[in-house]
Amino acid sequence: MVSIRTASAKRLSFRRSTFIDCEGIVMNIRRSTQGGRRIAWACLVGLSVLLVGGAGCRSVAIQKPEQPAPGAIRRPITESWYGSTPVLDGVVSSGEWSDATRLTGVLDWVPEFSPVNRDNDLSVQVWVKHDRERLHFAFSVTDDRIYGVDTPRWLPPENPRAHDLTREGFPWFGDEVEILINARNRWIGNESAEGNGGAWQMVCNATKSRLGGVGVGGLLEGEPRSDSAAWDTYRQWIQSGAQRAAVRLHPGGRGYTIEWSIRFDPCLELEPGRYYSVDQGEVAVGLNLAIGDLDLPRDGTGNYGLFHHEQWWAGARGTRTQKDNFGTLRLMGTAGKPQPQDLNRAQP
Repeated sequence: MVSIRTASAKRLSFRRSTFIDCEGIVMNIRRSTQGGRRIAWACLVGLSVLLVGGAGCRSVAIQKPEQPAPGAIRRPITESWYGSTPVLDGVVSSGEWSDATRLTGVLDWVPEFSPVNRDNDLSVQVWVKHDRERLHFAFSVTDDRIYGVDTPRWLPPENPRAHDLTREGFPWFGDEVEILINARNRWIGNESAEGNGGAWQMVCNATKSRLGGVGVGGLLEGEPRSDSAAWDTYRQWIQSGAQRAAVRLHPGGRGYTIEWSIRFDPCLELEPGRYYSVDQGEVAVGLNLAIGDLDLPRDGTGNYGLFHHEQWWAGARGTRTQKDNFGTLRLMGTAGKPQPQDLNRAQP
């Protein structure tokens, strides 16, 4: 819950958790979901201006969002609205994703390895929407050093075959994005994705791919790669176009953009043989996202594979790939993204 108390002791309440006291000039922002924090921060900026001008407050100290507490499971919720079909070219063109939900990270995401402390080290803007047949994501990643472009293509001590495009390789070794979906949004215990239409984990690497080989960014088979059936399913999805992605390094370096498209059939299997359709209306599925950042070996000292960063939208360190750690993606059927006037009209 967000609560704002003015000098006249009048109290306003909003969702999530922020407290402003103009008499005591106190603000405390507690942890919440990403969507809740985004709303809270937007409210606070506007309200702080009003309060400073109208109530005579001298100053307001705003605290930067912090990383999740160790062991805490982060379970954000977001929406995918019905929108236009993007052109998959690795470029977020003007207006192309304006009908999509936008997420930002990764300072307050879950760190599996070394935490990120600066946006210019690693940060991301994510857009998500869908049309009648496919779920679409775009990722604009800021990264101060691209592995294999700004660095040698060095190998981790754990696996000298990390770049083999086989089950023995490490598909996620490099600068990369991962999408994990639990279409059925159910789990029994602490299991991870099985690698089928019900639950899967796929990789888009900035500098290697199934279709282009080492040196060309794109999709790769994800986890569990130890399972030959999952591996074969992922490969078939890539080769058939059930999942497609375009990767483009930013001009002048310092990052890359991925546009990734996922066909409902066969990749969002809500029940055996039944796939998501926009005609069903709103359906909630499990979702997690990862941004991996490989720099120089010394940057990852003490981390598995000498990874520098691996930031997760949901979950907790060490358990983030378990289905019970995922956040929630609400597929909103044929409903389009609400416009500001729609939101105003909905207010009491």
